[in-house]
Amino acid sequence: MADLTEDLVALAPALRADLTEARYRVEPIGAMLGSAAHTALDRGEPVPARRAIVGGGPLGTLIALFLIADPCPIDEVARALPRTGVERALAAGLLTRSGEDVTAALDLRPVLLGTGEHWVLADLDDARGRPSGPDHVIGVGQATVSLLRATPTDPVATVLDLGTGGGIQAFQATDYADSVTATDVNPRATVLARAGAVLNDREVEVLTGSWFEPVAGRRFDRVVANPPFVVGPGGIGHTYRDSGLDLDGASRLVVSTAPEHLNPGGIATLLAAWVHRRGEHWRDRVASWLPDHGVEAWIVQRDVADPELYVGTWLRDGGVDPRSADGAAQAGAWLDALAAAEVEAVGFGVVYLRAIDGPTTVTAEELTQPYDDPLGAEVTAHFARSDWLAAHPVAEATVRLADSVMLERVLQPGGVADPDPQTPVFQQTVARLHRADGPRWVHEVDEDTIAVLSGLARGQATVTTVASLLAAARGRDPQQTLTAVTGVITDLIRHGLVVPMTAD
Repeated sequence: MADLTEDLVALAPALRADLTEARYRVEPIGAMLGSAAHTALDRGEPVPARRAIVGGGPLGTLIALFLIADPCPIDEVARALPRTGVERALAAGLLTRSGEDVTAALDLRPVLLGTGEHWVLADLDDARGRPSGPDHVIGVGQATVSLLRATPTDPVATVLDLGTGGGIQAFQATDYADSVTATDVNPRATVLARAGAVLNDREVEVLTGSWFEPVAGRRFDRVVANPPFVVGPGGIGHTYRDSGLDLDGASRLVVSTAPEHLNPGGIATLLAAWVHRRGEHWRDRVASWLPDHGVEAWIVQRDVADPELYVGTWLRDGGVDPRSADGAAQAGAWLDALAAAEVEAVGFGVVYLRAIDGPTTVTAEELTQPYDDPLGAEVTAHFARSDWLAAHPVAEATVRLADSVMLERVLQPGGVADPDPQTPVFQQTVARLHRADGPRWVHEVDEDTIAVLSGLARGQATVTTVASLLAAARGRDPQQTLTAVTGVITDLIRHGLVVPMTAD
């Protein structure tokens, strides 16, 4: 990869004008390619896309240049980038030349994610889809998308994007924040992020430095971070994923330090990974990274992988064939290190931290069910529900079912019915309460809970009143019944299946 300079940043205003005039945006690109060719290109099959852009003018040229990554005649590129200029693009490291053709030296594409559409500059993968060097700056990958969808976007004053890479998190933050600061230890990344900010006509303060050092002593309303969280024996192969810290040290560093950089009430959204060690619960491990005071943490585990799958996945991500001699050696050393640390699995998820004035509290949950809605909107709702629960006695509350809640009953053949011995009798094996939006929480419920929810559904009776009716109907102790009902309703409120109606 060629070195990048501030020439790329200086080039960005002219490039923005050319991309805008050519309509190099998600919707026009999709219209020109068509869904079939677009999907084929995503699979690495360029021929349908090449056929679709014939006679496509400047937009077709830019698709060929940056999305298909084909060599393009200089004169066609000059017509597509008249203000930028081919020679300036070559000098800035955006393009490379071979004879009478030029090719893209960087990945440049529009991305429609989160709150808006942004152009993103990143390094090209090699011909086999691998990172091309230790300082490689990745584009919009799966982890990037996960963080974008997991980040709350309600308006705030200040945001810190730690480990910004090409800057996509920072660009999204400019849609909901007054001021955005982005940092990265990789100078190549900070050049791309600065160029990307200018390209998108966004104000972003971009700083170069390790971890939180560039913002020492500063606090923000939001912190977002996609750190180099890969769990391994240390060492740095690629700066975007490898921290040089042993095991889950990178996640520990970010989770433990982020609270120091939050304003009161501020929220950090952090992608993280943690090891599952023999004899240690993962929740306790992550909770141990937090200070004793000042944080309300919501830890959401999204996936768990055994060491063998984990190592193989990340070897391939780094362009190493696990079947090669080098790959086998690396895999063996990596697995040996995990085994020596008694690592049985590796968890991955999102850690949300809210700055509070009080003792630290931790809620750790597994969210393995599929869901489509972005998790970011759920974050502010989660903390709002937490505040309500802290301020109100559930037993005295009136509540109602959320509009999206559904009850599922699962019945299986469980016997025969008289007088016909061949007629199956379906018996209920489980009942589940589903929330059909957001994270799609699911709770198994018994008939007592269903009866209580039916009594509370209209929001007219308190939890205590309905619990008393249940105790009388079932012939049970009223206080024990109230305690059990209150616990169930508290859990359902926390997950948004039941909505309090008590006024503040």
